[in-house]
Formats: sequence, C-alpha cells, structure tokens
Amino acid sequence: MVNSHLAMNTPPIVSPQEWEAARLQLLVKEKELTHARDALAAARRRMPWLAVEKEYEFDGPEGKASLLDQFDGRRQLIVYRAFFEPGVVGWPEHACAGCSFLADQVAHVAHLNARNTTLVFVSRAPQTDIERVKARMGWEMPWYTMTDDFDTDFGVDEWHGTNAFIRDGDSVFRTYFINSRGDEAMGSTWSYLDMTALGRQEEWEDSPEGYPQTPPYQWWNWHDEYGDAQLEGEYRDQIRRGRAKGGDAT
Repeated sequence: MVNSHLAMNTPPIVSPQEWEAARLQLLVKEKELTHARDALAAARRRMPWLAVEKEYEFDGPEGKASLLDQFDGRRQLIVYRAFFEPGVVGWPEHACAGCSFLADQVAHVAHLNARNTTLVFVSRAPQTDIERVKARMGWEMPWYTMTDDFDTDFGVDEWHGTNAFIRDGDSVFRTYFINSRGDEAMGSTWSYLDMTALGRQEEWEDSPEGYPQTPPYQWWNWHDEYGDAQLEGEYRDQIRRGRAKGGDAT
C-alpha cells in the first residue's frame, strides 16, 4: 500500500516574533512586485494602437452583431476566446475545462461597465448551446458566436487568449493581447482594467495626459446600484473608510 503521508522537507517552526520578521522581509518583495505591475500597466497604456479595418460578424443573443456592436456603446471592449465547440473536450455539455475555470473566476461585469468597458466571451458554438451552458454554469457575461476569421486574425484560433480594443466613434483599434499563462491572472476587475488602454482610470495612475481619471474609491459601488442616484456624501465616506457595518450608518 502506498504511504499517503510521505515525509516533507517543511520550513522551521518559529516564534510569533520570528514569523512576523520573516513576513516583513517578504512584504518588501511583494511591494516591489506591486510597483512592477503598476509600471507594466502604465506601459500598456502607452502601447501603439492597431486599426481594425476588417469587418467581423458574430451571432449574439439578439441576432447578428459586429465587433463594434459588442462594445455595447462603451469606449473599451475586452474579448476572451473560449473553446466551446465540436471537437473540444466536454462538448456539448461543457466548454474546455481551462476556459471554464477562467469563466468561473470572472468578477461581476457591472464593475467593468462602470469604467466604460465591456467584457465578452466568444466561441464557435451556436447560441443555443452557449445559452444552455451559461445557464448550467451560472455565467452572466455576454457570449458571442464567431462566424468568420476573427480567431485567426487575433491569435486565438488554436489557443485561448484575451484581446483588448478601444473605439473612437465607429473606428475600432486593438490595444493589447494576453494569452498562455498570462490568462491565469485574468478574472478580477483590476486585472482586466490593467490590460486596457485607459487602465483603471484613477488619479494615482501614471497615464498619458488627457486620459480619463477620477478619484479612487468614489466610483466603486454595489454591482446592482451602478447608475442609481449617488449615495449621500457622508454615508459614502463611511463606506470608503470601512465604517459602515451594514444597515443605517446614521
């Protein structure tokens, strides 16, 4: 019988003081990593833009849709290519296990929408299958069916990947692309905004002159109340400071 409790070369057991000292040592490296991520996001905001001059057609929940339609009126668009189609393991009950793993981690899209950004998934499966699997898995992001060479043209015909776009009126531009292990970090509102041309759009960010920016915290809201009347200033301040513990804070 195989022993399931194999010996492990574990770290030493230390006192609380020694443990805290070790944590503070690593905290220095963690801060360096945070600053490096911020610098990378700032560099992404300075990436050149690539004009999308070809017309692409998708099937969506409401019928035919162009790439421009997928913006849903917003300034930015993030498109994740998920493998859900004949020939992929799991079909037709499931999408690819890895793509499904990522889909399970996607934050509520209302937070992205509040930053003028739309997130969509695209696959080659028909809409009837997409809607069925979305309902089964509890996924709420918009999901379109590719009908042409979009996947080939944007590097996601043989592997998953996340493309970012921006529009100027009816003109669409590709601004960034993440694939392979880079997709492991995707899913949170921040990871998506950090790959876009406009970023988080907060005042502390290093962005080119003229980019939209607002104070941090002030735009944050419950996902079902974006677009509603603003909370009274005093209560909103309490929320930002973590003092509102539920119920009436007055």
